[in-house]
Amino acid sequence: MLIMAALTSCGSRVTTVMVIPEPASVSLSGKTVAADALLSISAPSDLALEAQVLADGLSREAGMECRMASRGRVRLSIDGSMGEEEYGLKVSRHSVVLRGGSAKAVYYGVQTMLQELRSYDGCLMCGTIKDSPRYAWRGFMVDESRHFFGEEKIRQTLDMMASCKLNRFHWHLTDAPGWRIEIKSHPELTSIGSIGCHTDPEAPSAFYTQEQIRDIVAYAAERHIDVVPEIDMPGHASSATRAYPELAAGDAGSFTYNPGKPEVYSFLRDVLSEVAGLFPYEYLHIGGDEVFMGSGKWAEDPYIKALMEREDIADIKGVEAYFLRQIAPVVDSLGRKMTAWDDILELGSGKCGETLTWWRQERPDHLYQGLRDGYELILCPRLPLYFDFVQDETHTSGRRWKGGVFCPMDSVYVFPDRILDAWGDAEASQDAILGIQANLWSEVVRTMERYDFMTYPRIFALAEAAWTSADNKDFESFSKRLEPIYELMDELGIFYCDYRDISKHPEPKI
Repeated sequence: MLIMAALTSCGSRVTTVMVIPEPASVSLSGKTVAADALLSISAPSDLALEAQVLADGLSREAGMECRMASRGRVRLSIDGSMGEEEYGLKVSRHSVVLRGGSAKAVYYGVQTMLQELRSYDGCLMCGTIKDSPRYAWRGFMVDESRHFFGEEKIRQTLDMMASCKLNRFHWHLTDAPGWRIEIKSHPELTSIGSIGCHTDPEAPSAFYTQEQIRDIVAYAAERHIDVVPEIDMPGHASSATRAYPELAAGDAGSFTYNPGKPEVYSFLRDVLSEVAGLFPYEYLHIGGDEVFMGSGKWAEDPYIKALMEREDIADIKGVEAYFLRQIAPVVDSLGRKMTAWDDILELGSGKCGETLTWWRQERPDHLYQGLRDGYELILCPRLPLYFDFVQDETHTSGRRWKGGVFCPMDSVYVFPDRILDAWGDAEASQDAILGIQANLWSEVVRTMERYDFMTYPRIFALAEAAWTSADNKDFESFSKRLEPIYELMDELGIFYCDYRDISKHPEPKI
């Protein structure tokens, strides 16, 4: 393990700590206290889960059981005067006091302590840490339509997210290759729509039952991670239209639903109602992107022609806007905030929904327009936050942008500072930026080994970019603080991209 010489010196103050993300404020003495001196915890009942997570970590490091006590050496509490995600940690040779503005804030403090225990050979650094995040939305998206990874991999992903204080899991569950969520009112979505994947249209059926979904959502909630489901519409719908050809705009398996058919809206109302019942978080993503890939024949479809005449719609974009205006009140009636990709700004139909995920770095105008129109914004541009892009010039499997541009870890780390600096006095307030997330699209991610390689350790750079203020970010320091995490990933058997020696873990093929 890593105990840096400077951190074990008792004669100087220390202003950093071996954890990711870098905390807001650190003042340490250089002294340490061992886990075996901290084997009793006191906490109120509403922090029982957080206390147990910490007790398990202390027991593991000390090699003996940590117990709950009325007057423990470690004291956890909620302080209503603090922000919802703000925590303060004070460690001395005889006690540890962890306060947070909520249970989730205390949980973040526990994660800081667990990383310290790993980094400092089972010890905590004496001194104080005061911490709170830069952004409220610190997210990671996984696409399981194109390739399916399953419960065990998603749980491991949630564990790693929790360890670095990421708090939103965007779950892309439906798309053209496969439908991955059970909908009881429409069983053929899984009996037919779940067959196939991006690389094999005949791949065996793969999907999550509603019971499995509930279990994973509960698992995420225990780690203070909210799960955002995405049910793509009106495009990327081939898996649904294979199962129910009557919903198609054209033949069975068409890329889009048919906005001219009333039964499409009844079907989607059923689907979204069941989805909302499985995912309690207030955001629900409906996609809304790349409809042009399947809408070219809409103008010739009799149902859509009748719709255009009936509603006095001038063009195909107007049809798309009409579709969204039908879906938005459905989502609203379910008590959810409708979220979509920034493509919907091109429809010129005014605000529709509450939140946009901005993915096209070549369209900064969409940022300004989204802000002007009053949307909440989540920043996840392809460059640098699409983790299906290769991350080193020697890598050959995966995506690159025009001119061969790829997405190395340092480009993730510095996001979004350059964009915000370029805005200056933007046309609208940047307060509407909820935060940032990275997206793992799976066209070029088929195996578990490649999933790991494309995700880790870039996800930790994402975590620090989302949590730590621009003034506190330092990539050299971050790279040093990754060392204990490399060791952890080795223990867990995670096949990460090793930035210390890019040849150590050869790039897995697609």
